[in-house]
Amino acid sequence: MEKFSSFDDIKRSLEKKEVDCKTIVNHYLQNIQTKAHLNAFVEVYAQSALEQAEKIDEKIAKGKAGKLAGMVIGIKDVLNLEGHESNASSKILKGYISQFTTTAIQRLIQEDAIVIGRLNCDEFGMGSSNENSAHGKVLNALDEERVPGGSSGGSAVAVQANLCTVSLGTDTGGSVRQPAAFTGIVGMKPTYSRVSRWGLIAYASSFDTIGIFSNTVKDNALVMEVMAGHDEHDSTSSRKPVIHYSKLLHFEKKAKVAYIKETIDSPALQLEIKANTMAVLDRLKEEGHEVSAVEFPLLKYTLPTYYILTTAEASSNLSRFDGVKYGYRSPNAHNLESMYKKTRSEGFGEEVKRRIMLGTFVLSASYYDAYFTKAQKVRRLIKEYTENLLDEFDYIIMPTTPSTAFKFGEHSGDPVAMYLEDLFTVQASVSGVPAISIPNGKDQSGMPIGLQIMANSFKEAELYAFSNYLTHSITS
Repeated sequence: MEKFSSFDDIKRSLEKKEVDCKTIVNHYLQNIQTKAHLNAFVEVYAQSALEQAEKIDEKIAKGKAGKLAGMVIGIKDVLNLEGHESNASSKILKGYISQFTTTAIQRLIQEDAIVIGRLNCDEFGMGSSNENSAHGKVLNALDEERVPGGSSGGSAVAVQANLCTVSLGTDTGGSVRQPAAFTGIVGMKPTYSRVSRWGLIAYASSFDTIGIFSNTVKDNALVMEVMAGHDEHDSTSSRKPVIHYSKLLHFEKKAKVAYIKETIDSPALQLEIKANTMAVLDRLKEEGHEVSAVEFPLLKYTLPTYYILTTAEASSNLSRFDGVKYGYRSPNAHNLESMYKKTRSEGFGEEVKRRIMLGTFVLSASYYDAYFTKAQKVRRLIKEYTENLLDEFDYIIMPTTPSTAFKFGEHSGDPVAMYLEDLFTVQASVSGVPAISIPNGKDQSGMPIGLQIMANSFKEAELYAFSNYLTHSITS
């Protein structure tokens, strides 16, 4: 069976009775087995996926199937699925079995999507290369010596390598968009609160969003319209109505587009990425769109603001993992205090411990006002400045990443260099606005380049339509 390039391909094949859902699942299971060395999946739900496929085939025969019938999805290992292990790719949650299903996943299942397995990631979503996983690193299918990006590296590779139709990841500071750029696919971070976080193992609660990887913008939009919307289990989820994003992808108007000069002029930006980004902007001008360079003087503060606040929230969120009720417990403990200390020291990886300690430091009584309070104020300024730009312009365009996928070990000994990989993605996360990465050609090594587009809060429909238009414009 040939690769399905989109969900539309699957639907056409189902309508023509060329395949059934069970055949589609077996196709992906075969691919997962063949490409197991990529280490994208940490657990494959082969039996339950085939059982679900049989039920959906019966629904299709009766004309009662949901809108996602035939879609096979993979889920990042920070999303709970009842009856299956979820351990955030961390030793400390080894053996934990989910007692409930993440709302976003449940909504996809209700529309007859088939969950095929859970996907590798950086531990607790902390990393930009997928080298921080208790399950080992994930390989980029285009060059197995290079990283797939992080933290949702397994989710990105699963779509890139045709191991599922669509996958779910999480994006706290770029963890969907950056790996999407590194693997040459579409990655979407919605507006904060657009998708319920209930069932997501938290990293930084005021930043975490559930995002989507896909081969096409249309597939991404379809999944978003199903899983978005208010959830009574998540008080931070928005009550704004969800519209049919996948039916509003036609784009004809002339857009007002801004690009941030500081990102294009950044000395960290790879020249080929700069050239491909400028080529898109020049083409937009030729097609009659208004394109303007703007300054964002707060750009240099976005990364430190992000890391101060997210590490603080991580320090708080991860305090619940102590080995008392579930997960890993150190066998070397001799009393209650040593049980806590040894369990956490042995159970968490180095990067997670680094961020917990950073967060504990900025929350300490002596430094709370100097760091945490100040970072909250700067976050508000960044958010206001970004929203003011998006009131004036329809979209902001910038590179997704400073470089294309780097080699394993290249930044492992330098945490700051690794953190700088998030240089262009954290603005949307700090501001809470939606942002998407779409493919924008390749560099001389054949590695994909990502183009990032931001829109104002809850403008997912407009963002999808413009991204769909740009995707066709880039490839034409």
